Amino acid sequence: MSRLLQISDPHFGAERQEAVDALVRLIEQTRPELVVISGDLTQRARRHQFEAARAFVARLGAQPVLAIPGNHDLPLFDLIARWRQPYVNYRRAFGEELEPVFDAPALLAIGVNTTRPARHTAGEISAEQVARVARRLALASPAQLRVVVVHQPIVAIGPANRHDRLHGGEIALRRWAAAGADLVLGGHTHRAGAWRVTPRDDEAGRDGAVERPVFMVQGGTAVSRRLRAGTPNSVNLIDYAGDALGPRRAAVTRCDYDDESRCFIAQAAQHLDLAPATPFLLA
Repeated sequence: MSRLLQISDPHFGAERQEAVDALVRLIEQTRPELVVISGDLTQRARRHQFEAARAFVARLGAQPVLAIPGNHDLPLFDLIARWRQPYVNYRRAFGEELEPVFDAPALLAIGVNTTRPARHTAGEISAEQVARVARRLALASPAQLRVVVVHQPIVAIGPANRHDRLHGGEIALRRWAAAGADLVLGGHTHRAGAWRVTPRDDEAGRDGAVERPVFMVQGGTAVSRRLRAGTPNSVNLIDYAGDALGPRRAAVTRCDYDDESRCFIAQAAQHLDLAPATPFLLA
């Protein structure tokens, strides 16, 4: 059994302190193997906002954390900094690595930086990034849950979200599925949920297309005041059970912040039947 907790779009600088405190308590109670922050740590990439995000992580003590930047983590109004040193404040708070990897016996999580100074809100993934992640996935242990972390959604869910999708995401999804990916975590839209986003890979079978299930798990905004209408702050608790030979399953439980109790409360879990541990083909 392995457990991770996905935080997305906390937007420090526009945070609700009571939600931050409740999130720290939730992490202490659930004791995940890994906390993933899938981008937009800050509201406007200012130094004091990154310091607030870093202070939150420091409150977690020895808890392992994997974080990647989102589009809000690049300077917006300071165009010189955006082009010359877009990640200077991010790196000051979270280190030089923009694409961290967490490797444990039952969990492999690979961070991918999908932000670009030339794009305002949209994300992009390069051919080199796609290939590098695919190679790493193909080396995973059969016992591991294989997770890729991006910021923008890997695919669009519905016409209204097409402008939010990740440029190059469809190619990435096909390659990563073939290499053994189970979950692609993202955020950006402040809409939480889990969807099966199975690519069709004609190369996987000579007699017709073969589908390998991959699930896109989107986080809402964890602690920010920037809420969608009628949508609470939320995080995702992901539990994984499986081995190299038997069935592999994950459960995604959205935990919503409740204003009255000032706690994150677990909602009904979504149960995901994952693909066999052995990838269909090496990418």
